[in-house]
Amino acid sequence: MLNIKILGGGCPNCKKLEEVTRKVVNRLGLQAEFEKVTDMKKIMEYPILSTPGLVVNGELVCSGRIPHETEIEGWLQ
Repeated sequence: MLNIKILGGGCPNCKKLEEVTRKVVNRLGLQAEFEKVTDMKKIMEYPILSTPGLVVNGELVCSGRIPHETEIEGWLQ
């Protein structure tokens, strides 16, 4: 099972990132556990300069933007 974290304060971009990522997970038929990380101290544990951030299995794969669905597919497979 994948562990996916959305890093950010709950802004519209953070919500959009989670929505797009969930869509890709469902389309690929993957098992994933989602976690929203809003605590700035926990967010700063990752090498992130701006939110939203996407963490897959402990690795920051994207920050500061909403990636394209095809990018997310590559990170999840």
